[in-house]
Amino acid sequence: MSRRVAVLMGGLSAEREVSLSSGSACADALERLGYEVHRLDAGTDVATRLAALAPSACFNALHGRWGEDGCVQGVLELLGIPYTHSGVRASAMAMHKPTACRLFADADMRVPAGRLATLEEVAAGEVVAPPLVVKPTAEGSSVGVLVIEDLGDARLVPNETAAAGETMLVEPFVPGAELTCAVLDGRALTVTELRPREGFYDYRAKYTEGVTEHLIPAPVPAPIFRRICEWSERAHALLGCRGVSRADFRFDPSRGEDGLFLLEVNTQPGMTPLSLVPEQADHVGLDFDALVARLMEDASCDR
Repeated sequence: MSRRVAVLMGGLSAEREVSLSSGSACADALERLGYEVHRLDAGTDVATRLAALAPSACFNALHGRWGEDGCVQGVLELLGIPYTHSGVRASAMAMHKPTACRLFADADMRVPAGRLATLEEVAAGEVVAPPLVVKPTAEGSSVGVLVIEDLGDARLVPNETAAAGETMLVEPFVPGAELTCAVLDGRALTVTELRPREGFYDYRAKYTEGVTEHLIPAPVPAPIFRRICEWSERAHALLGCRGVSRADFRFDPSRGEDGLFLLEVNTQPGMTPLSLVPEQADHVGLDFDALVARLMEDASCDR
């Protein structure tokens, strides 16, 4: 196989800037590893550009809709170009939070008791008593996520994230610790607790240096730590993920072992300087270049 690699980055989603950062870091690493790297800002002409370039493989550094939900994966399958991270089916199921949550619940992994509703229904008190969380059914990086403590909150109106009548996922808010666990090649790396210095772990807290404290390994009871690792590995396998994924949790210590909730699985975790997967990989002795090399070596098509 030639070592000509296309790094897909940027793209069309609300997470474009994060993807550009991830893609740049991964492209730099691939160049250090000796690959011939072509950086592609993935727009609607990506299939044409890839066909002309004819890379031996793609490193998918896209985040959010179209790049993470099975769409670009389908393009790569049609072109027969091996690519990193999960395939069409796993990407689509993980990105659609209600589908993934049903799958996890059916496998006896606890998830918040959410339901689908519009912002208008939430504001009318017809869904879940506050505090509650409202999130788009298919976005990442906490884009559009609202933590609501009062049904009179002015944000419970149609907006650029949720149009009038658009269905959102509404869940009861789980107090306690924000936790995350990366899975690489089917094995959990470790668990990190995320402590924003103010507010909740939103887009700003994820991507602004110094806003969130990362505690690694997470200072949680040993049974909870083990269960997070186990559920992360099981969720990765249930979805059919490959390469790397990251599972996010909330843990309410007042409820003991019943206080752990699996929120979602991210099949295209960030690879920015502040991202959690590179941090966890480094914690277990795998530096950034070695992590990128592992992902590149795993590039394949589903077929």
